[in-house]
Amino acid sequence: MKAIRVGFVGGGFIARFHLRSLVAVRDVCVAGVASPGGGAEFIELAAELGVAADGGVVAFGDAEELAASDAIDAIWICARNDTRVIVMKAIERGVQRRSNPLRGIAVEKPLARTMAEAEEVVRLATSIGAPTAYLEDMLFAPSLARGKEVAWRRGAGVAGRPYLARASEEHSGPHSKWFWQPELAGGGALIDMMCHSLEAARWLLTEPGAARSSLLPIAVSATTANLKWVHEPYASQLTERFGADLDWAAHPSEDFARATVTWRVAEGPDAGREVISETSSSWCYVGAGLRHEFQLLGPEYALDIDMARTGVEVFMSRNVVGEAGEDLVEKQNAEQGLMPISPNETAHYGYEAENRAALASFRAGRALKPDFAAGLEVTRLLMASYLSAREGRTVDPFEAAVSDLQPF
Repeated sequence: MKAIRVGFVGGGFIARFHLRSLVAVRDVCVAGVASPGGGAEFIELAAELGVAADGGVVAFGDAEELAASDAIDAIWICARNDTRVIVMKAIERGVQRRSNPLRGIAVEKPLARTMAEAEEVVRLATSIGAPTAYLEDMLFAPSLARGKEVAWRRGAGVAGRPYLARASEEHSGPHSKWFWQPELAGGGALIDMMCHSLEAARWLLTEPGAARSSLLPIAVSATTANLKWVHEPYASQLTERFGADLDWAAHPSEDFARATVTWRVAEGPDAGREVISETSSSWCYVGAGLRHEFQLLGPEYALDIDMARTGVEVFMSRNVVGEAGEDLVEKQNAEQGLMPISPNETAHYGYEAENRAALASFRAGRALKPDFAAGLEVTRLLMASYLSAREGRTVDPFEAAVSDLQPF
């Protein structure tokens, strides 16, 4: 089978994470990258991992050049949040110069910074005509996939559907400067991380095989706060790390967020019943790596998943002095003591299965589930959460103010 040649828009941290996952995916190679910095580190890593195309990874000047190349079959968008519409417009221009149609476009979360931008991204994707994939890795994480299958088959199959899902993700804060600039990121911890939790909780509550529309969000209640990074010495630490033009204390978004979503079952024997998801995210957690937990509760059963428990730990005494410990697990906050090790982060977090599924979908000429339309729905819940936190009230996610909101 001929390999699908992927081109990346963006060559930073998350793009390199995807590169590492492709080692475990068949019939794919990386043929190009369009990155503001040129993508030298990305290109070097692709060659080192053995996932580069036979001719190597070509550095394109921009997304339009990459999309116009017949040497690229599918595009993975891993650029900054504020560039989503810009990149999609560039791809739309580029595909007009192709001899062969583009086989797919995948985008990292979130789909966009606002509903207006997300709707424009979906419109542009429709204009381009290529199948799409919204890259939400949690839906493909082995622990979640297996946990959901067992809970629904053995639990819900006997005692009835689950009625409460919880999802939380916390770490000590992003590495890249742009995440701390609300006008670029679109917000703070809510848009950066709760997009994972909202979608994972919805998915856990959805019966296997049922359509996405089988659950309808009807109410959102949320809170945001700044618990750590607006205070000293942490605000000054951000300025020292990223430069004098970053003053989080003066121009913050949020470093903590929580949201409760009420869902109505729209079809099947439980139609009309309401179920709930509770989600939280923060940049305030200092511990061994990330705090990443999920729960699914039903009438006579409960599912608990703690993704921080990798099954492997190492202890380093105070006499062992080394560099930052992120070679052990992402967002590791120590280099001594008892520390977790992730044997295979890209598999553990679902990137391998996600990319395998996306490429299989594109090869078959269809969109991945979730696709860009699903990303638009996640954006709606994010904006409803921001509106609820801002106005201190429960929000109907389909009210006009949600579509008009700009949280930054």
